[in-house]
Amino acid sequence: MQSFEWVDVTSVEEAAALLAATSAHAPVIAKAGGMDLLDLMKEGIVRPARVVNLKRIRSLGELQLDNTGLRLGALMTLTQIERDAGIRSHYRALAEAASHAATPQVRNAATIGGNLLQRPRCWYLRNDHFHRVAPSDPKVDPKVDHAEHQHHAIFDNQQTAIVHASTLATALVAYDATVHLTSNEGSSRAVALQDFLLPPSMERDRDTLIADGEILTRVSVPPIQANTRCAYHKQTERDSYDWPICDVAVVLQMNGDTVTAAKIVLGWVAPTPRRAMEAEELLVGRKLDERAATEAAAVAVRSATPLVKNAYKVDVLRAVIKRTLLAAT
Repeated sequence: MQSFEWVDVTSVEEAAALLAATSAHAPVIAKAGGMDLLDLMKEGIVRPARVVNLKRIRSLGELQLDNTGLRLGALMTLTQIERDAGIRSHYRALAEAASHAATPQVRNAATIGGNLLQRPRCWYLRNDHFHRVAPSDPKVDPKVDHAEHQHHAIFDNQQTAIVHASTLATALVAYDATVHLTSNEGSSRAVALQDFLLPPSMERDRDTLIADGEILTRVSVPPIQANTRCAYHKQTERDSYDWPICDVAVVLQMNGDTVTAAKIVLGWVAPTPRRAMEAEELLVGRKLDERAATEAAAVAVRSATPLVKNAYKVDVLRAVIKRTLLAAT
């Protein structure tokens, strides 16, 4: 790891101004909990000349929950989200996603902003010798077909089989969350989380819509409507801490036993959290019983394009979708 300058800041404006000064010769990177950044620096994937510590910006650690919805400061830790009684009561799938992320020690430090902005956990991307070829080169097949892909994507994997690494993103997309960004010029903008997370591209050096000089300041979630049912499930190879095979978040609007609207979001199976829209449409107007859940799960995985070593994920995902739908009732 190369040496770097450490800067503590106490305001969003100060942090954004420092981040706007980044360049190829002197890259500047923001640090919240630092869980992903430290790994990337150790692995030689990023080599910042300056690290801007955001932990002293008090306004980024605030939580508000009222009849207008939920607002989470970007420095809220996963432990705080997991343990907050209001979140557990109103946004159960989000609390469950936070409680199943990483280890207790990591959750104590990791933040919601950092969790959403972390880079994919693909072992090829995180190898210092990994290199990307330009998709415009006609001599090369643009598909990144790595040999050890048993944990990689089974959807949208034509160009790369990387999977998105955020467990919170799966639940937040299901809740129609929005991220709020503030620039060094003082302007702010709001972007739907589903649009904010970008599929990997060989022409970009980032996986989100965040720009140089912008800080992710908070995440907002609309208020929960009456008769909402939700559930979250993360499937791993072992009961102990492990990276997921897949995770699923479900948010349903119900009229008695009948589904009036549905959100089914699949994580760790595509380069970004994936909405199972066909399965959602199948459920609307139907009673949610075991038969309906089984049919919806089958429809959700119908378009999967697994690779040689990760075809097992299709069956696992189908089972997890069914179980999560039934758990929501």
